[in-house]
Parts: sequence; C-alpha cells; structure tokens
Amino acid sequence: MATTNPLQFIQQVRAEVSKVVWPTRREVMLTTVMVFIMAALTAVFFALVDIIIRSGLQSVLSMFG
Repeated sequence: MATTNPLQFIQQVRAEVSKVVWPTRREVMLTTVMVFIMAALTAVFFALVDIIIRSGLQSVLSMFG
C-alpha cells in the first residue's frame, strides 16, 4: 500500500472535492418534496393494509368466538 505525506493527501482530497457536482437549490427542494410525498403514500398504503388485515382477522375470530 502506497503511503502519501499529509500535504499530498490534502491536495488529492481538494482535487476530488472539486470534481463533485453539487445539486442546485431547486433540485434539493424537488427531491425533498418527492421524498415526503412517497413517505406519505407509503404510510397510507400500510395503514390501509393494516385496516384490511385487522378487519379480516376480526371477522374470522368473531365466527369462532
């Protein structure tokens, strides 16, 4: 494994960081809104599945109880 001195390491890190393409404010806002929408849709989906399973189990258990 090759070793580099601290100065070379910092130079390499700065060179790599300069290659990073940062998202714009609009892209960040859009993806944030999309994440919240998908989280809400997922929560609604699982709530409906929970209600359906609960009502099905209550129906089955009421037949035997």
